[in-house]
Amino acid sequence: MQPLSNLRVLDFTTLLPGPLATLYLAEAGARVVKVERPEGDPGRSNKPERGKQSLQFALLNRGKIGLVADLKDPSMYKRIRDLAVEADVLVEQFRPGVMARLGLGYEDLRKDNPRLVYCSITGFGQDGPLAHRAGHDLTYLARAGMLRLTADSAGKPVLPPGQIADVGGGSLSAVISILTALHHREATGQGVHLDISMTENLFPWMARALAPVFDGARPPVPGGGRHTGGSPRYGIHFSSDGVPFAIAPLEEKFWQTFCGIIGVPEDLRGNAADPEIVSAEIERRMAARSAAELEAMFEGQDVCVERVRDTREAVDDEHFSARGTFERRISLPDGSTIPAIPMPFPNSFLGADTVCAPGLGVTIQELHNPWGEATGWKG
Repeated sequence: MQPLSNLRVLDFTTLLPGPLATLYLAEAGARVVKVERPEGDPGRSNKPERGKQSLQFALLNRGKIGLVADLKDPSMYKRIRDLAVEADVLVEQFRPGVMARLGLGYEDLRKDNPRLVYCSITGFGQDGPLAHRAGHDLTYLARAGMLRLTADSAGKPVLPPGQIADVGGGSLSAVISILTALHHREATGQGVHLDISMTENLFPWMARALAPVFDGARPPVPGGGRHTGGSPRYGIHFSSDGVPFAIAPLEEKFWQTFCGIIGVPEDLRGNAADPEIVSAEIERRMAARSAAELEAMFEGQDVCVERVRDTREAVDDEHFSARGTFERRISLPDGSTIPAIPMPFPNSFLGADTVCAPGLGVTIQELHNPWGEATGWKG
């Protein structure tokens, strides 16, 4: 039995933060009913597609039960409320107050379901001056000060390579909070309203930058922190054929080994050496060799150096293949499959290897008992 197999989750979320959070729950066995408006989750239109199925939507929603309902239609209200009253967890991603106006707010539902764990994911939280402010991952990073920490050579903040606020501040924070709340419910018999602010939850990711601020010092200078360009022991350098390498020999034992391999002079290895001079020396010596030569030199050495790979190379990497990272599959409408997003759980916690994402079209009137019905569940 999967650890969350008795959990019933009602999911009103779209795009990335909420769908990824409920995917974690679904992969561990929870029965997740995904409620979509008649036109569907906007994520269904994201490219690329295969067999009219968005691959991103499939990655984030595999194993869930799809349900279509117009939340503004009074005739559907009772059915939706009945589902919520029977749910263990409800996850929503609307702006504060929207669910309450629909009669589906936490205070409305807890009267009939006091054990309900109600999770609201928003950019800035349920209250405060910015509660109703629109935003996306990039603007949340900007508001929290994270985007200012990394800048290019001209001092311009660079676009992040992933959705840090959406996933770290939203999805992962929601899952941790939900599982903690379920433990609380077992002890007290009472549910709770979880207020997940994607921006607020970025601050734990910035402990190194916050420490000097809390000590009364100036905020870290962009490009000047140990992990943001201010240390020669942590950065990006290029080979003679233009291939980037990430170097991170922070600890002294790694640093001395790294310097010895590429030939950094002894007088530039100490903490008293000028960081700009040391970085220039590393850049010069790395640029004197091809990527193949550098990889051969670093192979088998404890130096914390990796060639920067693209996503295709990463998915095909022999290490991840040996661990079976992408072995589980998602079925698509055209009969093909793609790898599923890897989960951090033991394999014994996971369900079927091949699972489909829900289609769009089953209405709440047609799906009589989604908590006990197999249709559209795992296919």
